[in-house]
Amino acid sequence: MSTVAGIFNSRADAERAARRLREAGVSEDRISLLTPGTTQEQLDEVPTTETEQPGMGAALGGAVGGALGVAGGLHLGAAASLLIPGVGPVFAAGLIGAALLGVGGAATGAAAGGALEDSMARGLPHDELFVYEDALRRGRSVVIVVAEDDEQANVARGVIRQAGAESVDAARESWWLGLRDAEEAEYTVDGGDFGADEPVYRRGFEAALHPQARSRSYDEDAERLRECFGKECEEGAFRRGYERGRLYQGEMLERHKA
Repeated sequence: MSTVAGIFNSRADAERAARRLREAGVSEDRISLLTPGTTQEQLDEVPTTETEQPGMGAALGGAVGGALGVAGGLHLGAAASLLIPGVGPVFAAGLIGAALLGVGGAATGAAAGGALEDSMARGLPHDELFVYEDALRRGRSVVIVVAEDDEQANVARGVIRQAGAESVDAARESWWLGLRDAEEAEYTVDGGDFGADEPVYRRGFEAALHPQARSRSYDEDAERLRECFGKECEEGAFRRGYERGRLYQGEMLERHKA
């Protein structure tokens, strides 16, 4: 499985890209659209549930399954309107996006309920979720495709690029550049060499933003970190980055309270 995503400045552009993906032969169940804000009209499109999912904040409505997703004429298999801590209201059309936002004990139950096949669930870009969240906070929309094979991934990349998307890699770099000066100042206050340690520090910072890490201390997350990063996670720069990533996540939660 290969995940392809693009970040768009408007919902209309994202919807247009999703339609072009369908026209290019990508099946609906492999496309998702995430867009910020939820109007009453959008909520009315989604059957509501009284169940509030732990760790997700209050659900504005949240149902997955059975051709429920309607966004700009798109039928993407499922829809959920969710209040995401640290982000705000998000409308997710498509199983992939709904399941991704539900990672961490949360959400709509798509993967847990079997609505999302195992191979697609494994392909969810969990380590990119913080990039999508940052885009959503900024009022941008995200289109995600879990491609069947390399050929379909290449087709999806071409369609998304031609539709005017910013790549996730580019958005990730812009996000870090926006933080870098402050992180360098913090790191060098006691004589640290940020120029030499930045790559390891940044990996630690981003590791703290993974859905499985959130609200967990370094020691609580140590087993996963060793599996993902080996001995690198024991380096001082990594640990400092991890702690700063936790602080950043807390600041986002506080700054973007619903």
